[in-house]
Amino acid sequence: MARKADGNGTPKMKRKTYEKELERLQAELCMLQEWVKEKGLRVIIVFEGRDAAGKGGTIKAITERVSPRVFRVVALPAPSDREKSQLYIQRYIQHFPAAGEIVIFDRSWYNRAGIEHVLGFCTPEEYRRFLDRVPQAEQYIVDDGVQLIKFWLEVGNKEQKRRFEARIEDPLRQWKLSPTDLESRRRWYDYSRARDRMLEATDTAHTPWYIVRSDDKRRARLNCITHLLSLIPYDKVPRPKVKVPGRNPKDKYDDEATLQGRRFVPEKY
Repeated sequence: MARKADGNGTPKMKRKTYEKELERLQAELCMLQEWVKEKGLRVIIVFEGRDAAGKGGTIKAITERVSPRVFRVVALPAPSDREKSQLYIQRYIQHFPAAGEIVIFDRSWYNRAGIEHVLGFCTPEEYRRFLDRVPQAEQYIVDDGVQLIKFWLEVGNKEQKRRFEARIEDPLRQWKLSPTDLESRRRWYDYSRARDRMLEATDTAHTPWYIVRSDDKRRARLNCITHLLSLIPYDKVPRPKVKVPGRNPKDKYDDEATLQGRRFVPEKY
């Protein structure tokens, strides 16, 4: 049987190959985590991209084996009326990392350069002002010692269409398909132009964009994690040897018997 292909006809990576390499990279992420804590680093990772490009799956691959106290994921809902009256970037800044933290933005202030601009949720002046000022704001962030890493996930036309159609049929993924997603499909070229303008204005030497081809989600996740690890120099932090202690027999009692008669979850499996 032929292996499934992505939207461009390229055979997809085999699951066993992917899982083996992902496990190795996730071990490196755990090592990076200890280094970030030890050195008090502050890191921001921004994930942007087309709808159905695989941002959520990539973020999950990065975070599923590490501590949420170090790797924090921020996925903000639509702004409230109060937030709309604030400085645009204000609601994002409150989630910025303290020492020893990596904050991952699942979509970010770059909403203004994409969906808000394309769908008319901001004025042309707000859009122009954002593109003009965001490089200066990001320069301030990195000058303060925060490492800012920006990933753009790019999915092809055929593959995006296939993923949207799969969401329609799959009850486990139907929640991922919103009217905004469908509109993004119709306005493919509007989003392409918005992407191009965003990259032109904000792909700078101090905070460059790294583009990840994501027609094959498995390859995209591995490529993204590998590049992320290459961007943050780290080393193994020595860990003291640990031995699991025995129970202290002082005040010993039958702590199983005290649970008799309590409400246990039925064991159906």
